[in-house]
Amino acid sequence: MLDLKPLCPGFGAEVFGVDIGRALSDETFAEIEKAFFASQVLVLRGQRLTPAEFVRFARRIGPPQPHVIDQFHHPEDPNILILSNVLDGGRPTGLQDAGSYFHTDYSYLQVPARATTLYSISVPEVGGDTLFANQQAAYDDLPQAMKTLIEPLVAIHHYGNRQDTDERSRTAASPLTDGQKARMPVITHRVARPHPVTGRMSLYAVSGSSFGIVGMPQDEATGLLDELAAHSTREKYRYRLAYGVGDVVVWDNASLLHAATLTDPAHARTLWRITVLEAAPEASAPQVLASTFAGSGR
Repeated sequence: MLDLKPLCPGFGAEVFGVDIGRALSDETFAEIEKAFFASQVLVLRGQRLTPAEFVRFARRIGPPQPHVIDQFHHPEDPNILILSNVLDGGRPTGLQDAGSYFHTDYSYLQVPARATTLYSISVPEVGGDTLFANQQAAYDDLPQAMKTLIEPLVAIHHYGNRQDTDERSRTAASPLTDGQKARMPVITHRVARPHPVTGRMSLYAVSGSSFGIVGMPQDEATGLLDELAAHSTREKYRYRLAYGVGDVVVWDNASLLHAATLTDPAHARTLWRITVLEAAPEASAPQVLASTFAGSGR
């Protein structure tokens, strides 16, 4: 039986006494996976992992998907994305500002992400926390009229931040090269989406990569998405997670929004990140033509 401690009322849990650097038994991993889907955010404190051990653990959760920003892939395994504000000879050693706005990882992909795992290598003296917003609770609290309105709606997604399309801004999505942009199609996902494992309904990626709604005028679509995003990121649905060195954090992208907090470059922060995809075929979403909607900012 896992030793679990709640992080906050409603969601999140810490796991104690498990060394994920070792090959976990099927029974132990099944307990971890059950706790993950029940808690949405799982923190395993004080781990000591090699790149291979980190990847091995992530693969138990789902198939890893290397990030489109390939210049910061770990040299030992491209499934690991290095997040860091550390400079080496004036050059960045990792992606510096990864998602400093509420979003869902890989919601711009045809098969979206099941989970994101972060392994904390160095922790800044100030800042560096991650904000989470519980999208299952946010959906549950919607008026029935709003649930009925959004039930059939399908949002249009592509890489980026709906609230900031200026690539020079620190709150925009990290800029892509032209070649990287060419690999990012425009796709769709339901606005209210049943969890692919538990079946529980949740708002899905209403902040971040959702730029429109199929069949809805752009101003109406943006207004509705903004209304849902404002509702779903209210303080009552949030938790702020602080990291310690060696912490491994796993979160459920199907039921959460998250946001990185900006850090002072004077305080070193480095993490390894692996994002794994949903395995079920029903997770796949259709691609759509960019001409389906206007004013996307793409």
